[in-house]
Formats: sequence, C-alpha cells, structure tokens
Amino acid sequence: MKSAFSRLFTSLSLIFLAATVLIGISFQWLYNRSLTDQAISSLKNDAAVISSLLRSCYADQSISTQDFYMALTVAVSVSGADAVICDPHGELLMCANAPMGCAHVGLKLDRAYLQQLLNTGSFTDTGIISGLYPEERHMVFQVVSDPGSNAPRAIVMVSSPVGDTVSIMHTISNSFFIVGLLVLVLSVVIMTFFVRKQSNPLRDMAKAAKAFGHGDFSSRVTTNGRNPQEVEELALAFNNMAASLEKSENQRQDFVANVSHELKTPMTSISGYVDGILDGTIPPEKSRQYLVLVSQETKRLNRLVRNMLDIARLRERSGISEEEKSRFDVTELAGQVLISFEQQINGKKLDVQVNMPDYPVYTIANQDTINQVIYNLVDNGVKFCPEAGVLGIKLSTGKDKIYLSVYNDGEEIPSEELPLVFERFHKADKSRSRNRDSWGLGLYIVKTILDFHGENISVTSQQGRTEFTFTLPLVR
Repeated sequence: MKSAFSRLFTSLSLIFLAATVLIGISFQWLYNRSLTDQAISSLKNDAAVISSLLRSCYADQSISTQDFYMALTVAVSVSGADAVICDPHGELLMCANAPMGCAHVGLKLDRAYLQQLLNTGSFTDTGIISGLYPEERHMVFQVVSDPGSNAPRAIVMVSSPVGDTVSIMHTISNSFFIVGLLVLVLSVVIMTFFVRKQSNPLRDMAKAAKAFGHGDFSSRVTTNGRNPQEVEELALAFNNMAASLEKSENQRQDFVANVSHELKTPMTSISGYVDGILDGTIPPEKSRQYLVLVSQETKRLNRLVRNMLDIARLRERSGISEEEKSRFDVTELAGQVLISFEQQINGKKLDVQVNMPDYPVYTIANQDTINQVIYNLVDNGVKFCPEAGVLGIKLSTGKDKIYLSVYNDGEEIPSEELPLVFERFHKADKSRSRNRDSWGLGLYIVKTILDFHGENISVTSQQGRTEFTFTLPLVR
C-alpha cells in the first residue's frame, strides 16, 4: 500500500513531467513552424529579387549577360540560398552557384510542379528534386514573364536545405532538454521537502492511531502553525478526539474499578453471612437476623444494578427530543414524589417543609425523567437527613424559569467537594457511605437528565443545610 507521501509525490511528479513534455512539444512545433515560415519568406524575397533582375534584362537589352551573372551571384551569396533558372518548359538553364555552366543544365522539372506553377504563377513546397539536390529542401517557384508580351520567359526556383532548420531545432531541443532536466531535478528536491513536511502530521496521526489500538491514549499530533490550514485543522480535530478518547477510557476504567469495589463489599457480606449460617458459625437462633442483613444487601445490589441500567440507557441518548416532551404541572409531580417517601419520612420522624404555590405551575419537559430527578433528590435528602431533622421542598418562578429546590439538615458537604458531587460514584462521606446506602450514582443521573433538557442544577451546603436547586422552562 502506497503512503500519502509517495502518492502525492508521484502525482506531482507525473503532472510536472507531463506539463514539461507538453510545453516542450508545443514550443518545438511552434518554433519549427516559425523557422519554416521565416525560411519560406526569405526564399520568396530572394525569388522576387532574381525575378526582378531577369525582367530588367528582358526589358533593357543593354544589360550584358556578364552583368546579369555577376548580379545573380551577388544576390545568392548574400542570401545564402541556392537558385536555378529554367525555361518556360521546365528545362534548367543555369545554376546560380555556377552561372557559366554546370552539370545540372538540361534537367527538367517535374511535370506536376510545372503545371501547378503555370496555373498559379508561383508556389512553395518542401521536398526532394531528384538529380538536382540529394536532401530535402524548402523551395519557392516563381514565373518570370516578358515585360512586353507578358508571356512566360523563365522560371526561378530558390531553395534552402531543411537541415538548416532541423539543425537549429536540435540545438534548441538540446538546450530545452538540459534546462528542463535541471528544473525537474530541482522541482523534485523542492517537492520532496515540502511533501514530506506536509505529510509528517499524517504520519504522526497514523502512529497515534496505532498507539490507540494498543491502549495508549496519550499520543498527540504536534502542531506548529506552519502546516497548511486543512492539515492544522485535521491535527487539532485529531488531538481533540484523542483527548476525548483518553477521558472516556479513564472514565471507563474508573467506572469498572468503582463498580468492582462497590460490588465487592455487599457480595462479601452476603457470602460471609450465608457461609456462617451453613457451617454453623452463626447459631440457628440468629439466622433470621443475618438473613435480614442478606436481604438488605441483596436489595442494595439490586438498586446498584438498576442505577447502572439507568446510566446505560441515558448514555445511549443524545438528548430529549421535542416529541418526548409534554406539558405538566410541576407542583403536582413534586407532591406525588414526596408522598411516595411517606414511610421513610415517618420512620426517621422528619419535619417536612413544603413551600409551593397553591396553583398549577406548568412546564414542558419529559415527565418521566423529571420525576426521576425529583425522586433522586428527595431520596438523597431523606438518606442524609438526621433523625427528626428537616426535609424541605420549595418551588419558585422567575421570568421564564421554574426553580425547584430540595434541602435537608445534616452535615455540610466540604466546599472542595461541591464541584464533584455530580460525578459518578463520588461520595462526600466515603467512610459512612455504606451505612447511608449511597452509591454516588443518583446525582450523576440527575445531572445527565437535566443536561439533556438543556437545564442547570446547583448545590449549596452551609450553616448545616444542603440544598439542590434545578431549573425548568416556565410555561405561562
């Protein structure tokens, strides 16, 4: 499997190579066309000059053949082109490089050239004329007419080797190839540096992900602000995810450790009481007493399991939807919850103070879960309230909020413990938590439910009174 670096590097290299080849081919084609057009244009000028010399000779009989030969020699030597003159039938009369006579005299032009030339008066071509030039050449043909009768008197053909253009193109191509190769090597070096630099965070993420797979959630991706914005954002998101995973893993480990610890004590007690009854360590007349203790411990275990199931159910939710909410009277709901604790309240001879309006106070929320919130708070208050203490519930309204408070007398919660009371398995009084039948889950469930509703809960503990207050939306 290719790495991100190799994929990106290969893609950029292929793109750059393709662009270089395309530019090179396009440049060569355009420059070759320009050189060809320039050569043809120069040959046309030479043909026009030679044709003008011939017409001058035909018009002015005083110009000697010797003077014409000299002028023709000078013209072709200046331009560097070859020129031949043929009669109207295409038979070669003279070569400019040997005007006094050469071996090519008497050679006839191809009939296709001759016919096209007589029809158009002039034309250009690139090719080979057998018997005259062995190599491929650019050629310009032009008919010279008699000044008087305007009848064809001669044909001028000026040419230059195509190899001259090819030689220039080879020189340019070699230079372009060398420069392109140097640029390619330099680009590869620069791309290697930048691509590796940009892919380093991705490698760090891969290493961190592998560490996550082995249970190490402490790995993080280093961000220095010099990477591309997208890579920086990805690295920050990855680090946030890693922090969340580490926190979740720590919570899971704490949860397992706490559950194991909380299960161990009642199960050890149950096992000890039952073994004592079975092996006779506990006398038969005390068996009932210890079976009552076993029953109490079993009920405590049942409550723990029920609370954990409630937590699992809440964790599966991401909030309370509007379809799950309904309009109900909070005062009526709080009164019903308080009545359900009548037996426990009477058993501890608590002084119950109720301060709620005589009229209905409506809210819109999930009634079942709010019932559980009030129940957990009242249950918490009853358990922590001393014998003959005060347990109270009060309800007040603001501009758009309902404020419901549950309070009780008793020992105060230390100020450093107040921010922690809503965490799972937290117990402000760990030394007596077993006697108080508290698992540290009830307030966590309360906080979770209210968070799902988008509401708040607070706690105060001073002057011998602990009070929990939460909010709900007020419906007029």
